[in-house]
Amino acid sequence: MTDWAIGDIQGCADAFFRLLKKTAFDPNHDTLWVAGDMVNRGHDNLSVLRYIKALGQQARIVLGNHDLHLIAASVGARKLTPKDTLHDVITAPDCDELVTWLRQQPLIQCDAQFMMSHAGIPHIWTEAQALSLAQSVSQSLQSDETYRHFLFDMYGNAPDQWHDTLTGTARLRVITNYLTRMRFINANGNLDFTAKEDPNNGPAGYTPWFEQPTQTKRQLIFGHWAGLEGRCPTPNMHALDTGCVWGGQLTMLNLDTLERTCVDASR
Repeated sequence: MTDWAIGDIQGCADAFFRLLKKTAFDPNHDTLWVAGDMVNRGHDNLSVLRYIKALGQQARIVLGNHDLHLIAASVGARKLTPKDTLHDVITAPDCDELVTWLRQQPLIQCDAQFMMSHAGIPHIWTEAQALSLAQSVSQSLQSDETYRHFLFDMYGNAPDQWHDTLTGTARLRVITNYLTRMRFINANGNLDFTAKEDPNNGPAGYTPWFEQPTQTKRQLIFGHWAGLEGRCPTPNMHALDTGCVWGGQLTMLNLDTLERTCVDASR
């Protein structure tokens, strides 16, 4: 029995299945922690989603911004752009089933040793606070009565800073942005969404979020930032987005040994 974590798959089914084979992943005994962005930009989102869904309890998933984009697009809360490759899911006969399953997935997973979210955990939150706030978003997303309202109001860069006084969709939006879109942040917890690639080229007064003094005690697994190329200088933080969809690699991390296994993107 082995616990594995995998970075942003983004519909790169060929690389995904080659990596599972290379690691000898056993779906009957091993567990796969999936760091979000299972879909979009790659060419076979459907096979990726169907496989991970079929893993059942052997998969521990967090939602990323592209996964949320798929959910929003499926209910008309967001239009697909020319860059999106989600049509295979949207037109699939099991689309509703897959989207309903996605809505049940959290924004944070954790055990005694590891915590995982798609973009990371901001330094302004304790672990307990992050888990509680993430759960409030999940409750809105999972509820048949509230999820559409949440999805239609989910998008936007404001507010860009957490305040305990925030309420309603503004509160849910900023929590979602921290956990699924965060890259650069300042000491006060303000987010910047303009800089996306080079971690050394952030706006004045902002740093990569993991350079701020964290309150996270567990080892942290995250994806989202392909520009890091899987490198994070902060101890006990594991960056797993190695840019497969952009021609890089797809990476799995053995959570028992912290050994990485990679495959190149399809050429």
